Amino acid sequence: MARLTMAVGVLLVLLGVGVYVGMAHAPTALIPAYFGVALLVCGALANTEDAKRRMLWMHIAVTLGLVGFLLPFVRSIGGAVKLLTGHADQVLRPLAVEESMAMALICLVFTALCVRSFIRARITRTAA
Repeated sequence: MARLTMAVGVLLVLLGVGVYVGMAHAPTALIPAYFGVALLVCGALANTEDAKRRMLWMHIAVTLGLVGFLLPFVRSIGGAVKLLTGHADQVLRPLAVEESMAMALICLVFTALCVRSFIRARITRTAA
């Protein structure tokens, strides 16, 4: 899971920097990159043989993933609905909404994969 965490971190950094450099040049476009850097750090620290340390850093990473889903999703769901229903003219910053929803989707998938892994680990531990 540490490698997955680092891969998701890289993906979020690329999303944030790509939107910032490519189009937006707004500091808020880098929000996914900040989450990505935090996930990279968690993944690097979770890449150890020490089970307690790995569990700690992976739980921190999944918490960041959950926050990385909830904040942009709640903030941008109204704009996303307007974009999807063809009312893009009513959205002030459509690129920001698209970036937020991309971040939310990436973090949702990451969180779901982490929870699935945690459940498997718990089942394996109790069966042994």
